[in-house]
Amino acid sequence: MPAPEHSRQLAQVAASAAEDKLATDIVALDVSEHLALTDIFLIASAPTERQVWAIVDSIEEKLHEAGVKRVRREGDRDARWVLVDFGDLVVHVQHQEERSFYQLERLWRDCPAVPLRLGPPDAGPPDAGPADAGPADAGPSDAAASAAADPAR
Repeated sequence: MPAPEHSRQLAQVAASAAEDKLATDIVALDVSEHLALTDIFLIASAPTERQVWAIVDSIEEKLHEAGVKRVRREGDRDARWVLVDFGDLVVHVQHQEERSFYQLERLWRDCPAVPLRLGPPDAGPPDAGPADAGPADAGPSDAAASAAADPAR
């Protein structure tokens, strides 16, 4: 049985918080069929220890705002691999070197990925594309001249 929707929502909140702090390689794995203790592992990377801390703090803050309290936090001392247990969700934020060395995705390769919505927010309605913006090579003076010449604009 796949991870419950509530756990998937928590993973999305945590992934968005990690992305806001420029985490890389954000992956969620549904471990619910292999572990009785949790539903989802969220794994993220950062190039520096300071960024690992910032990502972990952001995730904790956003999940706290969502009414979720952490059960345990480990790995703070060196900030090379910080694990935060939220019960239904366990977050691993790793320095890029640790991520490459330990390869958690490989260890849990039998677990399906949980889809996450990451990346820039939608820029607007689908019909408001570049066609409405005017000629691509028109500078500010060209656009003003075009608008003056065509009052329908």
